[in-house]
Amino acid sequence: MRVRLPITVRYAETDAMGVVHHSSYVVWLEAARVEWLEQIGLPYPQIESQGLAFAVVELGLTYRYPARFGEQVEVEVWLCEASSRTLRYQYRVWRGQTLLAEGFTRHLCQDAQGKAVRIPAAVAEPLIQHLVPTPRVC
Repeated sequence: MRVRLPITVRYAETDAMGVVHHSSYVVWLEAARVEWLEQIGLPYPQIESQGLAFAVVELGLTYRYPARFGEQVEVEVWLCEASSRTLRYQYRVWRGQTLLAEGFTRHLCQDAQGKAVRIPAAVAEPLIQHLVPTPRVC
């Protein structure tokens, strides 16, 4: 399943050149990922209530075109890989039909002490059910 989260670019997200600062995209990816989890019926607070967290262990972004203050963009997200301990999400940031950026995040399942753990079946099942396998482009 893919989810698109609409975002209106805020002034605070732009830099001195008037374009969205690269760090703002990371916040947008997280917001889209949290929305994706919500839509599959696995809200992140529910995951945390089980003493689990999905720490970001890798992130990559390619910027193609700038976004500017006041523009409407959408962050598209989908889960493309899942293993016993890790998840990988893919993202695309759109302004209409224009692809502004694309990237990925990889997450490690951890317990409350920060130790890597297997993803429990009750969490893994809804994730796998909505997995959209995507070939990696190197």
